[in-house]
Amino acid sequence: MVKRLLVTGFGGFVAGSVVKQAGVEWDVIALSRKRIINCRDDITHFQFDLREYDRLRQVIEEVQPAVVIHSAAIANIDVCQHHQEEAETVNVGVTRHLAELCRQQGARMVFCSTDTVFDGMQGMYIEADVAHPLNFYAETKVRAEQIAQAELDDIVVARLSLVMGFPLIGAGNSFLASMVASFQQGNSVPVPENEIRTPIDVVTLGRALLELAGSDFTGVLHLAGNTRLNRYEMAIQIADRLGFPRELVKCTNSNAMPDRAPRPDDVSLDNSKAKHVLTTPMLDLSEGLGLILETAEK
Repeated sequence: MVKRLLVTGFGGFVAGSVVKQAGVEWDVIALSRKRIINCRDDITHFQFDLREYDRLRQVIEEVQPAVVIHSAAIANIDVCQHHQEEAETVNVGVTRHLAELCRQQGARMVFCSTDTVFDGMQGMYIEADVAHPLNFYAETKVRAEQIAQAELDDIVVARLSLVMGFPLIGAGNSFLASMVASFQQGNSVPVPENEIRTPIDVVTLGRALLELAGSDFTGVLHLAGNTRLNRYEMAIQIADRLGFPRELVKCTNSNAMPDRAPRPDDVSLDNSKAKHVLTTPMLDLSEGLGLILETAEK
């Protein structure tokens, strides 16, 4: 039976992977603020700003989705810190309104949150650990999690670890694509040694979100890879794998850089629950890089 899936944030990195990989079991409706130049021909695409609440309501009532994957957000930490009113409206206000519409339509929601809801003092966080955000972006995500869970019973809060890969549709904010572009020009890339993560590749993430959309699991789930390492170590491994000189990776400390919002140091996520709930395998860094490169060649 074909189910109708609505995906927000289609112009972004995560939603592009979801839409690209959605199979015939899904009738996909994608929402984006910007025009998408390499969109699939077999999906329905609406282009508007989600803050246009009347338009959002009209679309939801028209298409009547069974499931909504909500990935749209202002995800740039420093932009959120310096433009808090806008971040509040997009990250919290839109989520509140969308959750209300999901409840009215009886739709399931998969809400994309972040590993940075934690303060980084512990590492290998499990789903039951208490969120303690250090910057305004993370604050908006914590509030959005709480609002969506209070509004809906049929909901998954998927906390995403650092997502690596190349955009499958659209552009999005891919640190790997930016890093490779700099390497190709012979430019060095500053990478923070203080930030410890459990990176997940964008292909696996898209598959996991689609599996969650079609499942009956509810609650919080950490989507993360199997490898825990700092971002400098990760960049070195990426440079090695792609054949770029290690010297192009410059070690830095993200919290010593001026005019930046504070970053948590260790927000590595424990993915044990995801491994139990999902059939989609969580991969280690090397496997994830292999899958990214294999997908990029197709």
